[in-house]
Amino acid sequence: MQEPFFTLYHKDPSCQARIGCMVLPHGPVSTPAFMPVGTNGTVKALTREDLEEIGFEIILSNTYHLYLRPGTDVIAAAGSLHSFMQWPGNILTDSGGYQVFSLAPFRKIRDEGVQFRSHIDGSSHILSPEKVVEIQALFNSDIQMQLDVCTPWASPYKKARESLRITRLWLDKAKQAWDAQVRAGYLGRLFSIVQGNFFKDLREQSVEAVIASETPGIAIGGLSVGEPEEVFLEYLAYTASRLPKEKPRYVMGIGTPHYILAAIEQGIDIFDCVLPTRAGRIGNVFTRQGPLVLKKSENRLAFKPIDEACACKVCRTYSRAYLRHLFKTQEILCAMLASYHNLYFLHELVRNARKAIEEDRFLSFKQVFLACYDGDTQ
Repeated sequence: MQEPFFTLYHKDPSCQARIGCMVLPHGPVSTPAFMPVGTNGTVKALTREDLEEIGFEIILSNTYHLYLRPGTDVIAAAGSLHSFMQWPGNILTDSGGYQVFSLAPFRKIRDEGVQFRSHIDGSSHILSPEKVVEIQALFNSDIQMQLDVCTPWASPYKKARESLRITRLWLDKAKQAWDAQVRAGYLGRLFSIVQGNFFKDLREQSVEAVIASETPGIAIGGLSVGEPEEVFLEYLAYTASRLPKEKPRYVMGIGTPHYILAAIEQGIDIFDCVLPTRAGRIGNVFTRQGPLVLKKSENRLAFKPIDEACACKVCRTYSRAYLRHLFKTQEILCAMLASYHNLYFLHELVRNARKAIEEDRFLSFKQVFLACYDGDTQ
């Protein structure tokens, strides 16, 4: 069994916000940390050098997409996903479970795994919890996720209960497969996933199961799936409060300042979302006053940066007017610059949050930031 890899350094006494460090095979990761999403082995519109320049220590890639294309044989031939991408930092790979259930047609879920057809070419595939562990070990993922069943907002109790039963079964199988990979020399860490939809008794059962599994880390799944904000906040707090303090906590799919700060307040250590680059590709950017839509006519003669308080190279160099021009003329550079700024913005937000926690002033930091920030939507 591997030694514990997460060190908790300090907790803000006014809330659950905390700072710590995960020591992973490709270097330490200071927490809380936002992870950019590189679904297909690349963070869209950014280079590896961009990500290093901003300061990211870990990014996320997707097992489902990489399994289908380019295929495990290509990544194995490259030596690892890190070698294939030429990314020197850490990589978390999600299990692909969400993509199977959201993208793949004609899926069949059984105790043994999930059978589905590729959304790319219609070919038939079977992913078992054991196979998903083996694929992620082949990728040499620094953190890998168990295969789980994610249910959407407003799912009936019976469906949520059955999905949780399968997720718990798959966790047992994944843990056994991961233990075997560790004995063979694999250094990556396995995270179990709390499910249970929006039923507190199911969440309790799921928390008990993931604690009993003794995986190195725990993810809170089934949030940010279309529920109202107040429900998200309620179930985030309810679930996080029941998790062991000595293990890192991960919430999947949150990427706005409001949701990130809410997660940090509840003691969440890592989170990810496609939003910063997806928004950047359509010319929407973060500012300290709230989201900004570059294509609006008000920016036509705006020769100031996206955010005058931002120190990123985009804000130091280019004006809103120029970026609007790039967007209106459909120049690729707009997506690249806007995505860079958005990721820099979130990285700085989290870095400043860490400093505030260290100084026991996180709640005031959050209050001041959100008092200026307007229009946040997850």
